[in-house]
Amino acid sequence: MFDPADNIDRARVSSETSSSGVPGELFIREFTQSQRRLYLYILPLVGNSSDADEILQETNLVIWAKWRQFELGSNFLAWGRAIARLEVFRHRRNRNRKMTLLDGNVLEQVAEQSELVNEHLDVRQAALAKCLTQLRVKDRELIELRYAPGANGDKVAKTLGRPANSVYQSLGRIRRVLMECVRMQLAEEGRLT
Repeated sequence: MFDPADNIDRARVSSETSSSGVPGELFIREFTQSQRRLYLYILPLVGNSSDADEILQETNLVIWAKWRQFELGSNFLAWGRAIARLEVFRHRRNRNRKMTLLDGNVLEQVAEQSELVNEHLDVRQAALAKCLTQLRVKDRELIELRYAPGANGDKVAKTLGRPANSVYQSLGRIRRVLMECVRMQLAEEGRLT
């Protein structure tokens, strides 16, 4: 697992990973799927997108350099967040800012809260995915059409040859069904908040 005390020579990252092999497909899949969530974890800790981008890149370098330390089957996102948190602290320390908006204790609290929110969103997203599979085929197809990139209710209505009002009513009904299903899923798992 990741050892926070382990320091890394970033200049040697690419040579170490290329000369000693590459991570497997599962690791690469986990890495790729975690990028947005890691960025959204970092952003509130630093307060601006350019610093968040920079820290995500540094986090990715560490992840790639330490890929052998990750145990497949464990929580990749938690491992990545631990690395990201250390990179946020390193970034703040290296910047030697004269005026910091948050002291270390507040930053730690924000990081913990951000992690809790992300975990909550992960649970809700899993419940939603399960609920989507339980929809009638026509309802699921309508949701997929509506939430396709660039789509909106009016475009879906035109595509289906239905009145826009009818499509919006159907979408509203499906959303209510999904919200209730997610609520029930969370209640069954004892995670309703």
